[in-house]
Amino acid sequence: MLDLAILGLLMDRDHHGYEIRTQVRDRLGVTSNLSFGSIYPALARLERQGLVEAVSVTDAAPMMISTGSLSGERASLRALRATQVLGRRGRKVYRISDEGRRVFVELLADPATVDDSRNFSLRVALAKYLTPTLRVTLLERRRTDLVERLAELLAGARNEQLDTYARSVMTHAAKGVELDIEWIDTLLTTERNNQQTFTEQVKTGKE
Repeated sequence: MLDLAILGLLMDRDHHGYEIRTQVRDRLGVTSNLSFGSIYPALARLERQGLVEAVSVTDAAPMMISTGSLSGERASLRALRATQVLGRRGRKVYRISDEGRRVFVELLADPATVDDSRNFSLRVALAKYLTPTLRVTLLERRRTDLVERLAELLAGARNEQLDTYARSVMTHAAKGVELDIEWIDTLLTTERNNQQTFTEQVKTGKE
């Protein structure tokens, strides 16, 4: 999952290690087991595999930029402190390779772990890199898994052998799954419309 997140961020632009850590956490919502101790080994592995490459090292000492606003000054100070803590290691800039782009799309479209809620959320956050058809496939697979999970939870909530508290947990979980299904149905409606538009554009281009 971390490899997918890193490659997805580098699809937008080059990043150094500190930026990757921050963006993975704040933009993609990946927080579990996330530290510099996991980011840099992942980057080194991706670099050995030829999926990313180090393109530059900024040797100049960082400077605080005057922005003219209090919030801007604070942001600049935070960035300065972070860079000072990271030292040279944090200034190594990474870029995704052509092979990395190919592997990223392949991983993103792979339905093998769609039934994992964290993996699915990450894939949705990066879904702009998929075609409408692949997005529909991704969403439909997840919806099927959720419908099966909902049936299991509802059956559990009807189990008279469970006490009141255990059944309440089942009922609460079922409501959460129902909300997820509603969310996916909304996304599917949009994506099916996009899929139709995409298909019509392809036909028009061929004609």
